Amino acid sequence: MKALFLAGGLGTRLRPLTEHLPKPMALVGNRPWLEHLLMHYKEQGIHDFVIAVNHYRELIESHLGDGSAYGVRIDYSVEKELLGTAGAIKNAEHLLSDRFIVVNADIIHQVDLTSALRFHENHGGAATICLTEVDDPSHYGVVEQSVNGRIDRFIEKPKKEDAPSNRINAGIYIMERRALDFVPTGRPVSIEKETFPLLIENGSGIYGHPIGGYWMDMGTKERYRQLHWDLLDRRFPVRIDGKVMEDKSIWLGDNVRVGQGVLFVPPVMIGDDVTIGDRAIIGPYAVVGKSSRIGSQVRLSNSILWDRCKVRAGAQLNECIFGSGMQVGPHILHEAVCNRILEVHRR
Repeated sequence: MKALFLAGGLGTRLRPLTEHLPKPMALVGNRPWLEHLLMHYKEQGIHDFVIAVNHYRELIESHLGDGSAYGVRIDYSVEKELLGTAGAIKNAEHLLSDRFIVVNADIIHQVDLTSALRFHENHGGAATICLTEVDDPSHYGVVEQSVNGRIDRFIEKPKKEDAPSNRINAGIYIMERRALDFVPTGRPVSIEKETFPLLIENGSGIYGHPIGGYWMDMGTKERYRQLHWDLLDRRFPVRIDGKVMEDKSIWLGDNVRVGQGVLFVPPVMIGDDVTIGDRAIIGPYAVVGKSSRIGSQVRLSNSILWDRCKVRAGAQLNECIFGSGMQVGPHILHEAVCNRILEVHRR
């Protein structure tokens, strides 16, 4: 069985972090999310992948290559223009197996698909939509189901009090190739608004199966922060690189140089080749990317720095997210989200 990762979207809600970067390549715990995702599905027995690319496709292709470095095989399906979810699947049809998994690659999750695959095989329909439960379904597409799990209809972003359930589309589908016979070629097609309603209407059989495990739509900066706090608190148990200190909530990468009097306030994650100046205070809830330089007496809390950032002496950062290569300081920043060179000099 093959897995198709849909990685061609623009990620507009995470800008400026995704201004020059495919959203699935955003760092999660100092590693591109798409790499985490690849390894998660490999652990579940998937070794053949197709990745649908468009926005800055070369960054994905150069990082993952043909998959051999990860012990898998990767083919790429190029969207010359954005085709929507169903359109992107149709565009990749020639690379897919008779039964395949589709994953919206910007959805953060760590789930066990065993029961969903078994459920799909037993019901015999054209597709299974993996479902997750949320407290407030009003921001998502909600499903209404029969007792046997068959989906009767979708309701897009209903009022909370009008929602027939709190089960929403998790962005993970198990599909039979025959479902693509009902997807037109050469134009954008929405799977939620066009394809699935058509398959329900014509009796092809669309079923929903709830999945457990961690699930997060990282589409906003607030959720992106929360994702990292969940990671540091181990509610999201994705792999963290580096050695764990005695506190067990402080992770230090290789070749980290720590100055005198540095205080780590857990939880903290520090990448490889990072330098931290004297008397800096790092944490709580701080992620520092590889090859970054933190000056002396810096105060860094509730913040995420990507690779190769430079924070000058005396800077104070709280609730900040900085893209790779940022330079900042010495000044105070709160809730800053930047992905460009920011130079502020003393007069």
